[in-house]
Amino acid sequence: MSKYQFTCEVQPRFVPEQSSPQDDVYGFAYTVTITNTGEVAAQLISRHWIISDAKGHTEEVKGLGVVGHQPLLKPGESFQYSSGSSLRTPTGTMHGSYFCVAEDGERFESPIPMFLLDARDPTSPGDGVGGGRVLH
Repeated sequence: MSKYQFTCEVQPRFVPEQSSPQDDVYGFAYTVTITNTGEVAAQLISRHWIISDAKGHTEEVKGLGVVGHQPLLKPGESFQYSSGSSLRTPTGTMHGSYFCVAEDGERFESPIPMFLLDARDPTSPGDGVGGGRVLH
């Protein structure tokens, strides 16, 4: 186990009520669970997302915290939040990283694994209208 480590799990889903396919707008929600799997308490300071659609359009989003929070997590503790994004195509990907600072002052980045946003995937959990899966 690494001394400084957060792990991330993401559950994305397609949101039909926030979508307008005729206008090339596809809305997605995602729930992220961040867990301190390291040995030292640490605080999430900022986020960096890279969002890409199927046509190669990429958008970067950077900002402090997540949904207005900068959680301080002791080893074994988790923080969960939900947010959303929209694409111009029915499919795309998201990935990124969190910048964190441990209680002892050590700075580290924690990767957010790439996951798929897919409005056309009928096998995804949820309402059967699509969702996403983690890409390895």
